[in-house]
Order: sequence, then structure tokens, then C-alpha cells
Amino acid sequence: MATNISEQPAKASGTYRIGGDVTVNRLGYGAMQITGPGVWGDPKDPAEAVRVLRRAVELGVTFIDTADSYGPFVSELLIREALHPYADDLVIATKAGLSRSGPGDWRALGRPEYLRQQCELSLRHLGLDSIPLYQLHRIDPQVPLADQLGELALLRQEGKIQHIGLSEVSVAQIEESRKITTIASVQNLYNLANRSAEDVLEYCERNDLAFIPWFPIATGELARPGGPLDAISTAHGASPAQLALAWLLRRSPVMLPIPGTSSVAHLEENVGAADVRLTDDEFEALAKAS
Repeated sequence: MATNISEQPAKASGTYRIGGDVTVNRLGYGAMQITGPGVWGDPKDPAEAVRVLRRAVELGVTFIDTADSYGPFVSELLIREALHPYADDLVIATKAGLSRSGPGDWRALGRPEYLRQQCELSLRHLGLDSIPLYQLHRIDPQVPLADQLGELALLRQEGKIQHIGLSEVSVAQIEESRKITTIASVQNLYNLANRSAEDVLEYCERNDLAFIPWFPIATGELARPGGPLDAISTAHGASPAQLALAWLLRRSPVMLPIPGTSSVAHLEENVGAADVRLTDDEFEALAKAS
């Protein structure tokens, strides 16, 4: 029996084809928060982390974003425990390029041999033969960009990854990267309250690159009592977080929000945002308010 949208609300977010051939439901799940404090070590409740991942797929999420540095590797291993063997339509994206030496410590590391090592480990930890979307987590300023992306291009030629993405980059860096190899996605900080990456989003729109906003549900002062989100929340019977996600989904067809959580209840709330439809006036009011 076919599953309808009400049972899998993530389907209501519509679809996007990463790299032109990897189709995902646009509202995904970011798997950073299923690790320990400081994105380090195991979560306090590993069983709940497994439940969150399985529930995400039940709700129609077909795009899960993680990274080798989340844990490190804790997030990838939990994804495999919860979801392997993977459904045919489930797309798992991961990243390399940030090394870890403790809780809250992140350092760019883009040496080609390191990126290759991390890709091989991610393949093993996730239980994949090929990673659908492999992202350079940060550009390492100490290593020529051509060396970093060149190694990812070699991994793609070898069939170990399908598409290459970037994270926290400027328009100029995207353009430089595209001269080296084909880029399918960009993941930058972007949300209703912080749109400093607007120029990057607009570039992605013009060039049909997936734009994956991390920290997508930040609302800041917009959610204060009597504020713009508060009034619209009442009108829709939706939470400020849901409205923030609904705004992102409406903002651009290349937008793939990946709200993360370690709670099934919060997950269900977040995915419910796909059913929220803002009016033109509401969309513009929120855009102007921020």
C-alpha cells in the first residue's frame, strides 16, 4: 500500500536532484546532534539516537547529512546501526576536512592523503560502496585548493563518491572550485535570522547547486512574544521553528534544510514544517523583519 504525505510529511517539502541525478525530499535531517557534548563521543542515550534516525526515515526524510568529525565517526556509526541496509531512496551525505582533538575543537585539515583516508573510513563506517555526496567540510588555507578538490575528484573517478560539495565558502571560492572540478552543493550557515550567505544562495540558485543551510531553525529576536514569528505562529498553529523551516523551503527551490535534533519529539515537530504554507504576505513580513 502506498504511503501518503500525511504519514510521511517530509514529502510535502518537494524534491530536488543533487547533481542532477540524486533525488531527495528537500527537508532533510542533520545528524550532528546525535553525538555527545561538544559533538564529541557517544550520546547520553544511544538508543534514542537510533530511534530518531529511524523515525526520520519513517516520516519521509530521504536526505541525511553527517560528517566524519561528528564524534568523530559516532554519527556515521549510529546511522549504520539504525538504518543499514539502507532504503533505495535514502541519500547519506558526509564530509571530511575538519580534524578533532577534543570537545568543541575543530581544525581544518585538507591534505590529500588525509581526505582520502577519511573517505575510506566513512565508506567503512557507513557501510557504503559509494558516498552520494561528499563535502569538503572546510577549505584548508594551508593546502592548495586544487590539491584538496583534486583528491576528491580522483575519489569520484574511482567510484567511491558520486558528487562533491563545499561548506562555508564564498562565491569567489565556489567559482574557483568549479574551475577545478564539478561542484554539486554548498553548505553554509543560513537561517531566517542570519542571512549573511544570501549572495551564496543566489549564486547557487543561478547555477542549480543545492544549498544546504546549517543551523536552519535559529529565530533570534523574531520569536519574542509579540514579534513577527509569534503572530504568524498563532495564525498557523505552528511553532516558530516550524515557521523558520517553512520560510527556508519557500525561499528557494535549491534549499535543502537539515534541522538536527536528538529528540524524537523535536524531530516530528521539525518535519511537520513541510506542511506549513506561508502566504505571500507572511513570507515577505518575515523576510523584512529579519
